[in-house]
Parts: sequence; structure tokens; C-alpha cells
Amino acid sequence: MNIRWTAVFAATAAMLAGTPAFAGTCPAGKTIANPLAGAPTAPVKVTDDVIGSVDLKKEIDVDNRDLRLRRLVVQPGGVVPLHSHAGRPALITVVSGSITEFRNTCAVGIVHNAGDVASESDGISHWWKNTGKVPAVLLSADVKARD
Repeated sequence: MNIRWTAVFAATAAMLAGTPAFAGTCPAGKTIANPLAGAPTAPVKVTDDVIGSVDLKKEIDVDNRDLRLRRLVVQPGGVVPLHSHAGRPALITVVSGSITEFRNTCAVGIVHNAGDVASESDGISHWWKNTGKVPAVLLSADVKARD
């Protein structure tokens, strides 16, 4: 192996060691089609603030889409209601606290702790609930159609 590839592998390993854990996978043996019957459809005890956005038409010639960053604070017992990620990919970072996600592809709730990153893409419908005793603070980066 030449020096260049050794440096690439070393840099990649160092970068991965310092990145958050990707979460959001369903536990082994629990992957099923879950219709999420009775899922909440309205937010409860949650704030959702856009803290920045970029017009993707100006940046990469993608019409009617924004890349946005949001800060969500979900209080204990709070809910982010059922929603779909069709046409709206996102990455969610749990900054503090923990939160449970209920997905259309999993029979059980998926717990996300501080430092975890959840990937959301087409085909995912889900809702979130803070079952803990402290607020869960999330950062959400997504691509959204302009209203």
C-alpha cells in the first residue's frame, strides 16, 4: 500500500472516531411493516424553530427547494407528530436528552440518545416522543419544498 492510501485510511479512521453514532436502525428481528395505528397527528410540548436556510436554486440549481436547519425542543411527554419523509430527506442530531422514534418499518420504539444521528429518507413515516424527564434538544437538517 502506498503512502497516499495509508494517509487516506488514517484520515478516514480519525474522522470516524470523532463523529456521532448513526442511530435509527430497528433492532434485529423487529423490522416489520408498521402502519403506526393511532399515531399522534398534532404536536405536543414541542418548539420547532428554523435557524437557517439556503435556497438550493441559487446554490446547485435545484428549483423550489431549501436546505434548512431547525432546532426542536421536545419537553418531557412531548410529541413530534406523524409525518412522512417522501421527497424530504433529513438528518437529525440529538444534542441533549433522549427521544423515542416510532417508525413505519419497526415493531418497537427506537431510542435516540445525545450524540446520535438519525437518517430519514423516502419511505420513512414516523413520529417521536420524549419519554424522559428532561427536554430533548434536536437539530434537524433537511431538504424541503418551498411552500
